[in-house]
Amino acid sequence: MTEKTAARIAVIADTSLQRHVLQQALVSNGYQVVLNSDPLRLAPEMLQDCQTDLWLVDLDQVEDSPLIDELIEQATAPVLFGEGRAPERNSENYPRWERRLFGKLKRLVGDPARAVGPSLDALLEDTQRPNRLELPQALAQTPLKAGAVADQVWLLAASLGGPAAVKAFLDALPGGLPIGFIYAQHIDSGFEAMLPQAVGRHSQWHVNVARQAEAVRCGEVVIAPTSNELGFADDGLMCMSSRGWPDPYSPSIDQMMLNLGRQFGRRCGVIAFSGMGSDGTAAAAYVVRQGGLIWTQSAESCACPSMPDSLREGGYSSYSADPRELAAALVNHLAEQCA
Repeated sequence: MTEKTAARIAVIADTSLQRHVLQQALVSNGYQVVLNSDPLRLAPEMLQDCQTDLWLVDLDQVEDSPLIDELIEQATAPVLFGEGRAPERNSENYPRWERRLFGKLKRLVGDPARAVGPSLDALLEDTQRPNRLELPQALAQTPLKAGAVADQVWLLAASLGGPAAVKAFLDALPGGLPIGFIYAQHIDSGFEAMLPQAVGRHSQWHVNVARQAEAVRCGEVVIAPTSNELGFADDGLMCMSSRGWPDPYSPSIDQMMLNLGRQFGRRCGVIAFSGMGSDGTAAAAYVVRQGGLIWTQSAESCACPSMPDSLREGGYSSYSADPRELAAALVNHLAEQCA
């Protein structure tokens, strides 16, 4: 992420725990923390010298502070008062707290996911042909009509670093599998049209935009739109709502997981690739209860591991590996079902 897209945040909080949680949350969501201080240790010259795009003030014990009053009066950057004491990271309330906070930050200083779009250029210039996995005999002998309606639909979920990881996954994945995918990628809407070619150009999979009142088909990857929520009608056909995704993510991986789990139950799964924040964690328990599987890209293979890390820390991920290993595991999983 470039310095231009990573907004600078200065944190003032009066408990060490809150400073730690805010630091961790801001960095994992792609922001730069240029100051993180107790208000009692903050000298006036530090306020004046700090180069920041936003002041985040979160006070629990100190209600009145002349320094904070001075900050409000003199700050040239916006001052945002926080969402109160952060819940434990693994608690069910944490994703809600995080969404509220980062929804405000994105409106005030921009979305770090804007860095995803420019990264597509490198994928479009990539000329390396993939070394594709072989189709197991159990699957090769199973009759599969090209373009048949997919009985199983899995979600590929990603944010920063996601397109390269998803491309590596699809490059390795052989055609002829009895499965379809929905691909939810945090990305600026201006780059959405580039995604199909960027991730699918060397793949045997057809990467398409979502189509109203049509089914997800075997051998295809459907891009979840950034502007309208994608769900499913009672008959399983795709249904694009007139409403947008819930803030602050577009598309919302949490909402896409809920919609997928509600429709497909144990016939769905989720693979969370490289990305910022914890989008997807709030809906993970529901997917697991419905019988769906959740896999994650390994931290060491991610450009940004925060999103899959959050699922692992919550105990929802049953398998973690690099993109090629995830593709191999999925092929073996489908082959076992046909055996």
